[in-house]
Amino acid sequence: MILSREAILGNVDIKTETVSCPSWGGDVIIRGLTAGERDKYEQSLYKTRQNGRNFEVIPQKENIRAKLVQLCAVDESGKRLFEPGDIESLSARNASTMDKLYEVAQRLSGLGTADMDELEKN
Repeated sequence: MILSREAILGNVDIKTETVSCPSWGGDVIIRGLTAGERDKYEQSLYKTRQNGRNFEVIPQKENIRAKLVQLCAVDESGKRLFEPGDIESLSARNASTMDKLYEVAQRLSGLGTADMDELEKN
């Protein structure tokens, strides 16, 4: 079946998954990123700096998990749980729990290991 513009734009295709977080005493809903959010997230992982006539790309991997969880953790209505100012606080949470949430957010957002490696190369 060939989709129409209306069918594509009217389709709710962002998936969510509820993740059990026993160390936090409950569950967290993780929502996949939109294409635009993913672009912004990927941009946040790199900074450019002018070096004479050339530009240098510098990876910004600090709080990489907390940044993604901040963007993807939502409440039952789909509203984000955390603001950008919460990234430092999130990075101080249990590493195992954050890793579990990060992996789900990666999967739902189409960010696999190969994608992260490709970003690193570019």
